[in-house]
Amino acid sequence: MNESANIIFPTPSSTPRPIRLKETTRAWAWESLHGKYGDENIRNDTVSLDRIENFDSLSDLEKYDHIILETAKSAPLRICPHELICGSATLDGTRHLVPAKYKNEYVFYSISHLTIRYDKVIKEGLSSYTAEISHRLADSTLDEKQTVFLRSLENVIESIKVWHGRYLEATKDTRPDLHEMLTQVPFNPARNFKEALQSLWFIFAFVRLTGNWPGIGRIDRMLGDYLRKDLAEGTITRDEAREYMASFFIKGCEWILSDTPPASGDAQHYQNIVLAGVDEDGVEVTNEVTYLCLDVVEELGISDYPITVRLNKNTSHELKRRMAEVIRHGGGIVAAYNEDLILRALRNLGYPEKEARAFANDGCWEVQIPGKTHFEYFPFDGLQILNECIGITADDIPECDSIEDVYALFLNGLRARIGDMHHGYVENRYIFTGSRWESGRTPTPASVVSLFEDGCIDKAQSYLDCGPCYIVRSPHLGGAPDVANSLYAIEQLVYKEKKISFSQLVKLLRNNWEGGEELCAYVKNKYVYYGNDCDEADRWHSRVLDDFADIVMSFRSECPVKFIPGISTFGRQIEWAPNRAATAFGYKKGEILSGNDSPVPGTDAGGATAIIKSYCKADLVKQASGAALDIKLLPESIKGEAGITAIVGLLDGFCALGGFFMQIDTVDTATLLDAQKNPEKHKTLAVRVSGWSARFVTLNEEWQRMIIERSGQGV
Repeated sequence: MNESANIIFPTPSSTPRPIRLKETTRAWAWESLHGKYGDENIRNDTVSLDRIENFDSLSDLEKYDHIILETAKSAPLRICPHELICGSATLDGTRHLVPAKYKNEYVFYSISHLTIRYDKVIKEGLSSYTAEISHRLADSTLDEKQTVFLRSLENVIESIKVWHGRYLEATKDTRPDLHEMLTQVPFNPARNFKEALQSLWFIFAFVRLTGNWPGIGRIDRMLGDYLRKDLAEGTITRDEAREYMASFFIKGCEWILSDTPPASGDAQHYQNIVLAGVDEDGVEVTNEVTYLCLDVVEELGISDYPITVRLNKNTSHELKRRMAEVIRHGGGIVAAYNEDLILRALRNLGYPEKEARAFANDGCWEVQIPGKTHFEYFPFDGLQILNECIGITADDIPECDSIEDVYALFLNGLRARIGDMHHGYVENRYIFTGSRWESGRTPTPASVVSLFEDGCIDKAQSYLDCGPCYIVRSPHLGGAPDVANSLYAIEQLVYKEKKISFSQLVKLLRNNWEGGEELCAYVKNKYVYYGNDCDEADRWHSRVLDDFADIVMSFRSECPVKFIPGISTFGRQIEWAPNRAATAFGYKKGEILSGNDSPVPGTDAGGATAIIKSYCKADLVKQASGAALDIKLLPESIKGEAGITAIVGLLDGFCALGGFFMQIDTVDTATLLDAQKNPEKHKTLAVRVSGWSARFVTLNEEWQRMIIERSGQGV
């Protein structure tokens, strides 16, 4: 292994990363980040189902049951020399498929965009689920479909027992420390911090082993009381607890490859951690676990668990300072929720107060109630709708005597698109059988995640078959800043300054500004667009978001689905670029435009504070699924104590002004350019992409260009 002195975890900051962990722990993290264990997974990518008799004739759920049990029996075990908790997802779960093949073909898709419920297993033990299912099976009113589903949940528990038994046997003589924990958890309640962490990890690892991508959620809420008790009793020290937390983070790197084919980046497995905020009773959660998580990522730079901190009006300065100290090291690992605003949004949707206070996310950043929600989102390109409605990509150019005529066309197109979504994803998706709501189509088996979602046992229905307490469907508007900038430019150029008619402008845009280069430069450089704290421009952004939210919330249905708005692109601006026409604000066909709810690259000249002010002028409480703002800070602007103060100021302003979700990255463009030329020197350099962070060298040229072209900001 490398000597600790030779292990340097990258940072754009002039302040070195701290060294708190043991040399062996740091070396283990180094080899994990460089793909040692991910490469092992690729070599053992799936389990084979070819030996299962009459597999073709089985029902889907019977096939699934066999797959889960076979996975538990035959997936390779891994126990790393320096790990302090055990259980590993040793198959290739990165494909969003259950890692099992029959006749060399995958059989089922897997599940993501959810955070399952872990706290019940930690507190009550997995054996409590067996009793709950047995009690439910005793109900004589269950039909055959429900009974078969509950039996499938029993199979999941039996499979976990098999996998657990294999680890018990493997650790009996070689790792008595791990063996002792496994004799208690996860089947019995955890008694201390170490067991609670092991219980959480073991369930998380098994769910991932079967191909699913669950989030972690509120880890400090789940583990804080255990650690507080152990510290008070002197059974563990803070340094020892940090080593255990480091084990948790390092083991989460087990899907990293040494040589990932460049695409949209690695680490897109939605294992988000949420820290701080209030608990169900309104009491602040922040505790030692909160700070230990920040300690670990500050030192090791592990970006595979994106962390979002719930900030509120009572959040301590100490916590915001620790966030700032981590943020300055880059990687985009730590983001912020405005808890007070999000709680208002959830109340408006009718969630009970205790449920709302428990919010986390889907493993990315879209807000949901963890362990109780089946969530899906539907991204679409708002700019393309505008372009179609005003004739840029259509045959006829409509007559528009005012900017309000233009905007009315856009709203009509937007309403039609959202109506199609509601019809396809809500009205036509579910049926009422006379006694319960069900999916209108045969769902993919999902018993593993169903076991850990409240409602599924009680209803005897799968996660994908209306089992969870809440079903949420969310249209996500992409390109909102592009639409706003377009409307502002049209208003100024055509209807206020009258430099060109509406039809002439549309013709120019059809021709990619050919013949109108001087006018193109004028609109690009003369006007001040969204992201610069310009009320005239920001008014259009706020209006677009408000009207989008109102349209979404106007659709209602008898089925119990929450249909809610959100703002995002998740990097799809790259995918959309080739099909986009030139824009009224001076950008040519095919250029990469805004990401999430952030300004268009090159249009934001007023700094990070101006961007936050522009973003917060919208009534973001209406965007109940979320509205993501990306901020890229220049390292030289946040040096030293003044830099820490500046970042804390951004966090305070974001909350005070009414932000929803903000992800901050600190990026040195020169380092990124060098990483393009010499990728082997920058294997672990992480950047925030969208709802996830990825190693920069795992991004293809287009995605790398998008990251580099994001406007770096001073503060």
